[in-house]
Amino acid sequence: MLPKLQAFNLDFLTTLKGVVSILRDPTQTDSVYDIEDGLRHTKATQLAVDYVKSKPEVAQIIQERYLAPSPDLDALLKYPENSLGYAYASYIKEAGFDPNFYRKLAVEDDASYIVLRIRQTHDIWHIVTDFSVDVVGELGLKAFELAQTRRTMSAILLAGGLLSTLFKAPEGLDSLLDRIAVGYRMGAKAKPFLAQKWEEHWDKPLSEWRKELGVEPMSVYVP
Repeated sequence: MLPKLQAFNLDFLTTLKGVVSILRDPTQTDSVYDIEDGLRHTKATQLAVDYVKSKPEVAQIIQERYLAPSPDLDALLKYPENSLGYAYASYIKEAGFDPNFYRKLAVEDDASYIVLRIRQTHDIWHIVTDFSVDVVGELGLKAFELAQTRRTMSAILLAGGLLSTLFKAPEGLDSLLDRIAVGYRMGAKAKPFLAQKWEEHWDKPLSEWRKELGVEPMSVYVP
């Protein structure tokens, strides 16, 4: 009992640290990872795992433990300009991002696999949905993710973003609520992103991905 209690306390403190940091500065990526790591062993996380596994195509990729190697951006830039691979490489290079920036973790169970796979494909989700990488865009994508996965972390980040906006920039509340609403509706309508082996089909046109998955990009909703 004592080791379990100690593990719970450590998870709680890790999550609390991340939540406080997010409220202070929603752009702190490390705080997001702290929240994720702290929530891994909660009942809410297990319920989210059960939810995504209720979809056979997601359950299959979880069982496989599918993870892709680090992408070769220069090679992807040789793909057709309308392809997912070209869009991804251009996006990463133009933004000055590192495709391996995410915090790694050992895959010990279904929950840890799901976290790692979502971290690995986060920027692909951005590209396919067309959500921006500013705070409002990130929270719109979190609403999309919440609809798709029921992950507790997504709900916490959305709550933190709303509180931060209310206290620090209330004039932006309407825009944020709009992105959250659109993101959730998009996520509920789209086929499961977790089931996709994106990296095996870099050459597929981005428009084809969106059509197959039932996604209307964010740009459709922005005047």
